[in-house]
Amino acid sequence: MTTPLPPSSFTLGDFDFALPHELIAQHPTPERSGSRLLDGTEEAAQDRCFLDLPALLREGDLLVVNDTKVVKARLLGAKSSGGAVEALVERVEPGHRVLAHLRASKSPKAGGTIRFGTAVDSFEAEVVGRSGADGSLFELRFPDDPLTLLERHGHVPLPPYIARDDAADDERRYQTVFAERPGAVAAPTAALHFDVGLLAALTARGVERCAVTLHVGAGTFQPVRSDNLAEHVMHRERYEVGAAAVEAIARAKARGGRVVAVGTTSLRALESAALARGSDAALAPASGETGLFITPGFEFRVVDLLLTNFHLPKSTLLMLVSAFAGHAHMMALYRHAIDGRYRFFSYGDAMLLRRQAMTT
Repeated sequence: MTTPLPPSSFTLGDFDFALPHELIAQHPTPERSGSRLLDGTEEAAQDRCFLDLPALLREGDLLVVNDTKVVKARLLGAKSSGGAVEALVERVEPGHRVLAHLRASKSPKAGGTIRFGTAVDSFEAEVVGRSGADGSLFELRFPDDPLTLLERHGHVPLPPYIARDDAADDERRYQTVFAERPGAVAAPTAALHFDVGLLAALTARGVERCAVTLHVGAGTFQPVRSDNLAEHVMHRERYEVGAAAVEAIARAKARGGRVVAVGTTSLRALESAALARGSDAALAPASGETGLFITPGFEFRVVDLLLTNFHLPKSTLLMLVSAFAGHAHMMALYRHAIDGRYRFFSYGDAMLLRRQAMTT
């Protein structure tokens, strides 16, 4: 599902900022809930810790989390000619097929093979051919169930701004406590801050919880290259908003509770479902693919509060949060976070945002 970009006078440069390199978190905090939380729900930013989250929510609010599970999607191997290949599996298809980004000195040709793994434990994949509208993906055929082979031979697909190889602890920490449905190649990082103790505190506060699914693709790191935002083609991701989530949202709205999206992925799933049946239809279960590109001017229909990490300059996710909370407010929050030495990106700190009122 792709929705036309809402009218916007913003250009790419409006979403740029200077970030000191040392603020890019390379490792998670020792404890999941030990990160900082920037409260941006009011005009003046408030510095808090993530354990303050229950106090910032109300009885009757509803947390909506993304239950996608990160797969070990990064594979290292070699072509039959001996040339090194690195693959990042974007998605698993029927028939033991996968779509993957490949990095090699020379692109492999259809009909060739790539051996992934180590000298003592490996498997051979057939190169079927190019795939995708722009041919940027390769279709590979694995000899067995791809998820099983990835779990055995793959590496945790850490984001490109984490300048180190994955370690054993990343298998646990680059996975949320909500992860149930394999399919993501990047974590829904706002949920990385939750642990069992914090969830118990939220339950005691009277905050309910439900889950949706959006399998995060590698395209989440794709840069916007045109100053004209309308020219950007959003990557497509699989999502599902089930009946249980729709019913939980309806109950929360009826009792005056707020819908709190944990991460931009949960928000995109919910707002994609809201648009699936047209602008005037009530929220209903929906699934499929979404290419929803949210920029200032977008009319949010479901989400009231957003919990999110800090995002890359000029990124589609920074545009999304600017649409949600207001561009000027968001850029002021980012300046506050940089001055306050918050930790940025996937293993970084979090912020809580309130949806801005639409002006006419």
